[in-house]
Amino acid sequence: MNPRINLAELEPAAYQAMLGLERFLSSSSLPAPLRELVKLRASQLTGCAFCVHLHSGRARNGGEPDERLFSLVAWRESPFFSKAERAALALTDAATRLDSDGVPETCGTKPPPTATTGNWRHLS
Repeated sequence: MNPRINLAELEPAAYQAMLGLERFLSSSSLPAPLRELVKLRASQLTGCAFCVHLHSGRARNGGEPDERLFSLVAWRESPFFSKAERAALALTDAATRLDSDGVPETCGTKPPPTATTGNWRHLS
């Protein structure tokens, strides 16, 4: 499976900026398993098979159970995700599916009761 484009070759400055963001997130208080779920969900929404393959493999290697990976596509109806994870996935869906109105006011304006301020700030 090949990436759609080679961003490192096409736009090196953009690629370096993305790497900088990834380094920042890796050192944030946002748990690594949640970071991978968010990346996998965004990849599902954008339809990038390379990214879905990459992030599902990383999530599985990080200990994510198959039942959660398989049900991520229907996370709203799935019993396998916590309130904090659901809030992160709702924000991911809204930010990935941006329309002319942007992210809805009801999504991401304040952290859910189960999230820490630092975790929420790093996600949004």
